[in-house]
This record gives sequence, C-alpha cells and structure tokens, in this order.
Amino acid sequence: MRDFQSPGRSPVFAANGMCATSHPLAARTAIRILEDGGNAVDAAIAGAVLLGFCEPQSTGLGGDCFALVKLPNEQNIISINGSGRAPAATNPNSLREVGKTCLDEYRPESITIPGAVDAFCRLEEDYGKMGMEGVLAPAIKYAREGIPVSPRVGYDWQNGKDVLQGKARNYYLIDGQVPSLGAIFRAPKQAEVLERVAREGRNGFYLGEVAEDMRESLKSWGGVHTLEDFANNSPDYTQVISSTYKDHEVIEHPPNGQGAMALLLLNILKNFDLGSLDPLGPERIHIEIEAGKLAMDARNRFVADMDYTSRLDHLLSQETADRLASKISMNEVNTDIHKITESVHKDTIYITVVDSNRMAVSLIYSIFHGFGSGIASEKFGILFHNRGAGFNLTEGHPNEMGPGKRPMHTIIPAMLRHNGRMIMPFGVMGGQYQAVGHARFLTNMVDFGFDPQSALDRPRSFFEENTSLLERGYSDVTIRALEALGHQVQIPPSPHGGGQAILIDYDKGSLMGASDPRKDGCAIGY
Repeated sequence: MRDFQSPGRSPVFAANGMCATSHPLAARTAIRILEDGGNAVDAAIAGAVLLGFCEPQSTGLGGDCFALVKLPNEQNIISINGSGRAPAATNPNSLREVGKTCLDEYRPESITIPGAVDAFCRLEEDYGKMGMEGVLAPAIKYAREGIPVSPRVGYDWQNGKDVLQGKARNYYLIDGQVPSLGAIFRAPKQAEVLERVAREGRNGFYLGEVAEDMRESLKSWGGVHTLEDFANNSPDYTQVISSTYKDHEVIEHPPNGQGAMALLLLNILKNFDLGSLDPLGPERIHIEIEAGKLAMDARNRFVADMDYTSRLDHLLSQETADRLASKISMNEVNTDIHKITESVHKDTIYITVVDSNRMAVSLIYSIFHGFGSGIASEKFGILFHNRGAGFNLTEGHPNEMGPGKRPMHTIIPAMLRHNGRMIMPFGVMGGQYQAVGHARFLTNMVDFGFDPQSALDRPRSFFEENTSLLERGYSDVTIRALEALGHQVQIPPSPHGGGQAILIDYDKGSLMGASDPRKDGCAIGY
C-alpha cells in the first residue's frame, strides 16, 4: 500500500469496464461507449481517434497503429498490423546517389501510407458492435467544438512546433503561436474527414477527395505517393509472439514492430536475480541498461517488415539471450556495442480497454516524431507521420527502404498471461524506449511486487549512445556508483514515455487500472 501522505495516485478499481489512456476526455469517452452498449473494440477506437485531437502532436489520422485484442469470454488473442507501406515508386538508390545515408525525417521520403484508419475500420467491422458512425461520433463532436490544451500536451506542443511546415502551421498553431494552456484547439476539416469515414468506411479516407488531398499535398512537396498507393493499403491480421518471464507469459506484436526486442530483453534479464537487488539501486540499472543495449543492437540488425525478417526465431531463442547475457560485466560498461543513433523521445498514444465480458484491447497509435513529418494535407489538415524514417539505406539490410515495404516500428502493444489467462493489457510509450519500458514495467511487478500503478510511477532509466539517462528520483549514491562503472549519467530533458495498464482479477471480479503520471491521462472505470 502506498504512503497516502506522499504525492502519488492510487490504482483505480471497477467491476464492469475500464479504460486507461493518456487524456481524461478519451478515457471518459471510452467508458461512455461501454455504458451505451459498445464493447472494448468500439471503446478503444472511439478513444484512440479522439486522442488525435486531444494530443495532435502525438497521433492522428495520418498515423499508424498496432493492436492486440483478447476476444470476450475466451483467452484467444488476435493482433492487427495497421502500419502503412512505402509508395510503389520508392527508390532508395535515388537517395544514395545524392549522398544520403539516412532518410530525411521531415521530407516526403519518410512518409509511408497512413495505416491506422484502415485498421480501425477493419477491427470495427470484424469485432465491434456499434459501427463506425457510432464510434466516431464523439471525435467528430470534439474536433468541431474543440478541446482545451492540457499541461503535458502543451509542453510537447512547444517542443515540437518548429517541425511544422507550410499549411501545417495554419492547422496546428493558433494565430501563428503555440496554443496556451487551456486554449481551445479545433480541427473542423478533420471532422469532415471522419464524417466521410463514418458513412463510407475506409473508402472515405483511402479513395475520393480525401485521398486526392493527401496525394496532391505530398506531390507538391516532392512525394512519389499515388492514389493507387492509398487505395491499395490494407491492414493485416498477424500471429502474436510470446515468451515467458518467471511464471508469466508476455504477448507481443510480431515485426515490423519491436516487440521481439522486448521479449529478447526479458530473456536476457532471466539470467540475473533482479528481485534480490534494490529496485532503485545501481546494480539493477546497470544490468538493464547493458541488456537493453545488446537487445537493441539485435533489433537494429534483424527487425523489419515481417516479409523481410528472417531471424525471428533467433531473436526469440533463449540460447541467443543467454549468449548476450554472458557479455554483461557487473564491473564495467560494455563499449563493444554498436552505437544507437535514433533520438529517444517520440510521440505516441496508448489506450487499453476491458469490458464486462472481459474483451480486452491493447492499442497503440502514433505519428512517430512530435507532429510527425511536420507536413499536413492542404484541404483537410491531415498531419502525416514520418514512420518511413524507421527504414535505413543500407543495401541488402532487411530494413532497407523499398517499394511496398513496411518500416521497422517502435510502437508495440502488449498483454500478459498468467496460469493460461490473459490478466493484463498494457503498453509503454516513448519511441525506442518502449521495449525497455515493457521490461522495466514487468520486472517492477514480477520481481519487486509493485502494483501496476506503482510500477508505472517508479523512476526510469534508459540509454542514448554512451549516455545513461536517469529520471529524477535516483539517489546520489546510485548515480556515483554507476559513474564508477563507466556510465555517463544525465537527467533527460523529458521523462521516459508514459504507460497504462488494466489488471484483471478473475477471482474477485474486479479490474485495476493504472495510468502514468508522466502524461495528463487517467484510468476510469464503471
């Protein structure tokens, strides 16, 4: 039990249904959908789409998504890949010929076809109850009437404003300025887009005037996207991947997401008795940072579009994890690891919903960088993600940029099984931190006995190239001990991501919701 005299928040309990996400309006909307007879899929989609207007720097209709769904009254888990593909005319040689070694994050070359809307429509058709018209009604209302800017959203907005280009500045600034705290942000043109999707389904987005607006806007910036690229987009149902940690089974989405890295990292951590260590002590942090570097190096070598990922069994093998664990010294930092060059802090939303039939959704939805590519469509203001920046230009690499390919993604939803039952959908935001965040969250619970809220609350550590980034909350003794091992310790400029979870207690018939204090959101139940 937490100290009620200290700052913090309690986990939220309810019996019938629950939503946990990063903005209160989205959580409340999801619960109202459940109360009106919708199921967890209806509620998750309604909340996720609304988050594109609550947190426009983090996600939106021009983004991608992944989701895991536990079906009602059973333990089967399905996964859907709602990430888009590179245009058919993509040509990595044209970039290499002009001397580029990586993709420009704020140019059309980094914009793949937005996949989220297609996935939402497919999920709703296959597993929802209310239809897209009912599910999108709240987001349409709020996009027109507006939403006040909340503290974390305003902070991220200020940090990301400089990437906005051209017409995007008209749509995502107010009189040329970042909206102040409490200012009302509106997106009436995107409300029109949602009305088309409500009437026509995915065709309202990927065909006709909306698709033409996206194509023409990208063409004006030098993009090679065509109407056929938009029309041919399609989400895919995929086979989940999993591994065990102690007596728990961790369920992740397969590549092109980095769920395999999370499982590899947990398999490495099995080699260490974390539970015997101080949860905020230097030994635990050192092990997790060193293991994370090794797991991320493996991710960067092998994870790509599933059609091009040939070493998945190798990544998920305990033998691979044991071999990597043997490279970790408790006495010094391992410098023989490839440098990690991707910037750490990306913008993403995560939402999880559990309904009265214990249908559960774990859904993550993102435009990658803050405000994505910074490019918006001219007529409707759809902000394009820059997920293509996840490609590389290394010839022959599995994740080499190519026509029709999906790039490696950092966003990953997850679920946890125990004794054959799915007991917890969860997710941790924060770019490439997410796989490390999954491991940190789970070890907080499994090794140290924290409830989900306490597990999210605890300070986090991560790495960027040769720097160990420790959030505030670690002692000076811990920091000095890490420095003695060779870590260059800094406090990061922003917190490491966010996160939400819902723990299902089948015996008591209750739900426990948790939402990360690093974001503006909450868990709400009924």
